[in-house]
Amino acid sequence: MWSEGPEWLAARDLVALVIGPGGGRRRTLDVADDVLSRFDGLAGLRRAPAVELATVRGLGRAKVAALVAAFELGRCAATLEPARRPTIRAPQDAVDAACRRLETADQELFCVLLLNKRHELIGVVEASRGSLNAAAVDARDAFREAVRRGAHAVILAHKDPSVNPEPSPEDVRLTTVLREGGALLGIRVLDHVVVGDGRFVSLRERGLGF
Repeated sequence: MWSEGPEWLAARDLVALVIGPGGGRRRTLDVADDVLSRFDGLAGLRRAPAVELATVRGLGRAKVAALVAAFELGRCAATLEPARRPTIRAPQDAVDAACRRLETADQELFCVLLLNKRHELIGVVEASRGSLNAAAVDARDAFREAVRRGAHAVILAHKDPSVNPEPSPEDVRLTTVLREGGALLGIRVLDHVVVGDGRFVSLRERGLGF
């Protein structure tokens, strides 16, 4: 999980992580296999009553409670997330979404806005801080979280500590490099917004790097 991320784990691995060790002489993965088999996979496990889960050898009350709590957390998160996801339709929307990070930065800050297929915001991540150039902002850093979270597209946003947000030649070059890198990963770079002192410039609207 630490090296590759939870999305690469099989269902049995995820169940084993939730229930943890301590099921007597049985291996945790054996208990996970047993519970998934008995309840016909994750869908059945999600619906299974706690009293029935407790009949699985190696699952005590605490482990059953952990499984039930894990599914309930997932249900709550799925219910809450759509209502909290703004749709990014214009450069101003991107600036508004990233403003909390950008407005407090006292030096150049480069952020990546992660979008789903409907261009709803699913996250804002910091890719680099300090002097920005194509060498400092590596494509792996820019897209790592986008790949992990299954983003369909991204918008690049960075704060220029000067009062002039006019894109520099390096901004244009960085946009081109990252747009090409994103294309190799199947992730579209929709825009690069440079934010200055109360103003911003969209490189896509200027036709720079796109």
